[in-house]
Amino acid sequence: MPEKLSPRAILEKLVSIPTVSRDSNLPLIEWVETYLNSHGITAHRHYDETNEKAALFAHVGPVTEGAVVLSGHTDVVPVDGQPWGTNPFEVVEKDGKLYGRGTCDMKGFDALAIWTLIEGHYADLKRPLQLALSYDEEIGCLGAPPMIEAMQPIVTKASAVIVGEPSMMQAVSGHKGGFGYHVHMQGFEVHSSILHTGVNAILYGAKIIEWVNQMNSESMAKEPGEVAAKFDPPFTTVHVGTIKGGTAHNITAKDCWFGVDFRVVPGDDAEDWRDLFLAKVDEVEAEMQAVVPETKIVLEERFQLPGLVPEENGEAEAIVRRLTGDNGSHVVSYGTEGGQFQEAGYSAVICGPGDIAQAHQPNEYLTVAQFDAGKAFMERLLVMLKG
Repeated sequence: MPEKLSPRAILEKLVSIPTVSRDSNLPLIEWVETYLNSHGITAHRHYDETNEKAALFAHVGPVTEGAVVLSGHTDVVPVDGQPWGTNPFEVVEKDGKLYGRGTCDMKGFDALAIWTLIEGHYADLKRPLQLALSYDEEIGCLGAPPMIEAMQPIVTKASAVIVGEPSMMQAVSGHKGGFGYHVHMQGFEVHSSILHTGVNAILYGAKIIEWVNQMNSESMAKEPGEVAAKFDPPFTTVHVGTIKGGTAHNITAKDCWFGVDFRVVPGDDAEDWRDLFLAKVDEVEAEMQAVVPETKIVLEERFQLPGLVPEENGEAEAIVRRLTGDNGSHVVSYGTEGGQFQEAGYSAVICGPGDIAQAHQPNEYLTVAQFDAGKAFMERLLVMLKG
């Protein structure tokens, strides 16, 4: 039999391959595919339009309906400018913690999922098990939808998806959705002493940003609905995180760039929020063009992510509760690929080792205790799949 690696050995290999979203993830995909193939498991790739990134999925067990999917993403966020105390692309254990970029978000789960698939391949499974590893999750969950579509004609349709984002091994049944735009305000430069004849892109952009503040204040003041009340905060949020523009203090800014992101609580209609935003953009653009007609606002959609809506008697949630004993009700404000699986007709739940507070941080870590809890979960899952 080919060598079977431990979850820890797999984690060390995954972390050692830098898969920052701006770069290719193909070296990691190649390694996983080769490892699975060495054990007789057929892995399938689905490339992005550049052929520089790929998703990977595989199936073990009987070729029947009702599979359980273990879903993770392969990309990580950059380490640039972060004060790391260890090599971020090496797993370093210290004081019961496994340090390294992606140990928590979410190569710890990926390692456990790969280990479980190998173990399932050699077990007498009565119910199939699938692995799904995506790309570009960290830049807007871009890779999961094409991967999910590619899976349909190749592997049997699963009835439950466990997305292993860090949840402290709790069953998270709901999260906010979202969408975001790059905003480019294109104004008209004049000397600031005659600013009324120009269009200051920064000042007009500030009108949209003030609208963001106004929307948050109004949402905060409203009584949340039953589903929204489970979230923290219990309302849809609108956010501007970066802004740049202008050339000098005595010139009206010709350009201004910023981003506007929405995190939409289940129960709110994302299209309603989009319509409100676009109406405000049209209003501000009309004011600009009343001064200088050739000015404009250019929008580029950055991402669009459906929320994960708590399911009534959801199979994925029932499986995780059975395996963890967790009977609490958990929802989160961050987004995941779970909503995309659910939108495609799968029952989905979030459950993975680690604390989301560690995600994207310098000196990111996953505790050994959480990694061990994840392995115990996978062992119980295999017992369940054996029937």
